[in-house]
Amino acid sequence: MRTRTETRPSPLTTVRNLGILAHVDAGKTTVTERILFATGTIHKRGEVHDGTTVTDFDAQERARGITIFAAAVSCAWDGHRINLIDTPGHVDFADEVERSLRVLDGAVAVFDAVAGVEPQSESVWRQADRHGVPRIAFVNKLDRAGADLDAAVASIRDRLGAVPLVVQLPVGREDAFTGVVDLLRMRALLWGAGTGKDAYETAPVPVELLEEARGRRRLLEETVAELHADALEEFCASGSLTEETLVRALRELTLAGDGVVVLCGSAYRNRGIEPLLDAVVAYLPSPADMPAVQGRPADPAEPLAALAFKVTASTTGRLTYVRLYAGTLRKGDTVLDPGTGRTERIGRILRVQADRHEEREEAVAGDIVAVIGPKTARAGSTLCAPGAPLLLEPPTVADPVVSVAVEAGRSTDTGRLSAALARIAEEDPSLVVRTDAETGQTVLSGLGELHLEVAVEKIRRDQGVEVVVGRPRVSYRETVVEGVSGLVYRHVKQEGGAGQFAHVVIDVEPLGEPGFAFRSAVVGGRVPQEYARAVEAGCRDALAEGPLGGHPVTGLRVVLTDGATHSKDSSEFAFRAAGRFALREALRASALELLEPVAEVTVTVPDESVGAVLGDLAARRGRVTGSATRAGTAVVTATVPLAELFGYASRLRGRTQGRGTFTTRPAGLAPVPAGVAATLLPR
Repeated sequence: MRTRTETRPSPLTTVRNLGILAHVDAGKTTVTERILFATGTIHKRGEVHDGTTVTDFDAQERARGITIFAAAVSCAWDGHRINLIDTPGHVDFADEVERSLRVLDGAVAVFDAVAGVEPQSESVWRQADRHGVPRIAFVNKLDRAGADLDAAVASIRDRLGAVPLVVQLPVGREDAFTGVVDLLRMRALLWGAGTGKDAYETAPVPVELLEEARGRRRLLEETVAELHADALEEFCASGSLTEETLVRALRELTLAGDGVVVLCGSAYRNRGIEPLLDAVVAYLPSPADMPAVQGRPADPAEPLAALAFKVTASTTGRLTYVRLYAGTLRKGDTVLDPGTGRTERIGRILRVQADRHEEREEAVAGDIVAVIGPKTARAGSTLCAPGAPLLLEPPTVADPVVSVAVEAGRSTDTGRLSAALARIAEEDPSLVVRTDAETGQTVLSGLGELHLEVAVEKIRRDQGVEVVVGRPRVSYRETVVEGVSGLVYRHVKQEGGAGQFAHVVIDVEPLGEPGFAFRSAVVGGRVPQEYARAVEAGCRDALAEGPLGGHPVTGLRVVLTDGATHSKDSSEFAFRAAGRFALREALRASALELLEPVAEVTVTVPDESVGAVLGDLAARRGRVTGSATRAGTAVVTATVPLAELFGYASRLRGRTQGRGTFTTRPAGLAPVPAGVAATLLPR
């Protein structure tokens, strides 16, 4: 019987908000599909190659066989509600992953048992690191030829710097993979044709694996004892760890980010999914485990605090996906967007199942739902109680690196195209629409060639607008190689009434990395602090266009060393103008160079095609950084200018008879060789 002094556990402890993260083709969507099948949410397994999965419901996703848009689904397992987001694995859609990670409490990272840690799996892992999202790992595709759990685990340790805590051992290899040994309970789990808890049967550890299983269990205990104080105390006292101690320690290590529980299986063959769900419940955090947001704990009784992380247009209206951190949101409520100061009314609340929706009367702290009603909220907007305002940190948005000029195929569609571009940029903040000041063209910028291709196709399909697209262009930058010192600029204007006066002296020097830094070294109060801030703002204005070719400028530091004011005519406006014009003059007097975005390219080809591929990479100004052989194939890693990668997919297919594949991920900026720069800059 519960006594009056006992505390009831929060209902939020039975909620898990998690994402599925991985490199493209590692099996994220298949894992999600099998989770829905195992939990009874769906009754027929969909397949990516058939275009029948729940979360890849968009026509382009089904046609291309990849996840493009993060999709939310909800299911139940062992008395817990799991809100799950299947995220894209392609680098061009990394911003979808970023927005999802901002609102998730935990994640399952999926790795290919043959390839191990691949470039994009490393990228999404680093994104999760930045957000402090606890993870467990699932090594998938153990039924494939060449699958090797130990090699995949080694790549997790070496490439990600994580401490893998392997809790399973495969039973059988490749085609003979039939189950796993549960090292915590020292039993075998063997899969048949059932579903849910009936999908597998338990059995004693096979005799041929017993010694290996005991050794791996011992290694797990030793690793956990090294990382966990209580486990170390028990290990020193008894020489081993109980199952209860291991489970508790594994959960605490996962939540702290000190270790990563590793499970394995084959999602396609429906093997390993149920233990993965058990691990999600056992090791990943609930909303109740998360720290209070802006002083508001995850409590339905607190004032509302929610973050919008995705906006889409659907047949049911404008959907705004929100994560509730505190409070309760009811149908008909009025909420405040403190970023704009506007209030919005919540017309409907929907529990989302990919492209299907279930209407609800309310949502509480810990929920991820979609709402209909807000007309101006964007991805990153805070929604809160009007009487208790607060502002949550929005997800970061990546800078676009590729641009295309777009125009309507028919002059009568110009207005519809403008509206469609505005809508698609609202749905995806990493897409930027602008008008080129010189040509008057409408320019659409994004994170990659495929990103722009998908956006244009979406406009054509959803809006029925024929779009003419120009050749892709990359976003170059200019940087300071050698700066100037003591540049003096006086801003004086007198046109009747109050004048403008600002006198500044600045130094400009290379920063050594992308970015901009500003420092005031003025002494004696000759330039007050508020005017110094205005000078900094003016300098930032000047960074928009550099003197080489009108590209944004990065990688410099500006030091305000001296200046003077006028008792009547000085103002923040005058000093901002002085900062802008002074930096423009300083940049013209400095030595600058052009920078271009580069990508790390990983090419997987048959051994006999390596020579042709290396020659093609060299012709594209690629710099090979590594190579390895694996089961008759070669994996070549190179750093290649992004401008040279347009059309690379078709060229690679031609050189490898369709057997070569490649992936890319951003690798920063690099100087453009002088000969190439001469062809890019205006004469």
